Amino acid sequence: MKKGLIILISVIAVIVIIAGLFIGSYNGMVSKREDVESASSTISTYLQRRADLIPNFVATVKGYSDYEQETYTAVTQARSALQNANGAAEQSAAANQLDSAIDIWVNAVTEAYPELKANEQYRALTDELAGSENRIATARKDYNDKAKDYNTSIKKFPRNIFASLFGFEAYDYFEANEGAENVPQVSFD
Repeated sequence: MKKGLIILISVIAVIVIIAGLFIGSYNGMVSKREDVESASSTISTYLQRRADLIPNFVATVKGYSDYEQETYTAVTQARSALQNANGAAEQSAAANQLDSAIDIWVNAVTEAYPELKANEQYRALTDELAGSENRIATARKDYNDKAKDYNTSIKKFPRNIFASLFGFEAYDYFEANEGAENVPQVSFD
């Protein structure tokens, strides 16, 4: 009788330990996934904040110039694409498109109207946009760190078994624009 009770207690203990490991692994993966989702949401918030600054920026510059409609349309379309983007890959592509459109537009207008740079509202909005860019860069780094932690977690044994059973999938990283590693050519001709 004592031998049977010891075996029963041992079997129950093993089951409890395995269940504890299973529950701990599952809950750990859920926590890490939520960290990534939260970091992604932060990026979305900062991207939206930047997109919300664009109409004010456009209005300020508009007062100085009859800017090219084509360039303005590109900024507007890029802003719309950013607002409708889902996931890291789409947000990254849309943000890169908006960055490019803004750079082209602002460079063209400030070159044609150098007095614009002295405008107080223009300078304030430029500072706001620069601050937004810094926050976005920090948020992207935080997201990538959390995505790396999560992705590593779900790829390691034995969590990879639980991850595949319960549909935990790896997250994409935010990556730099293609060509960002090249030094820009600056000319003051």
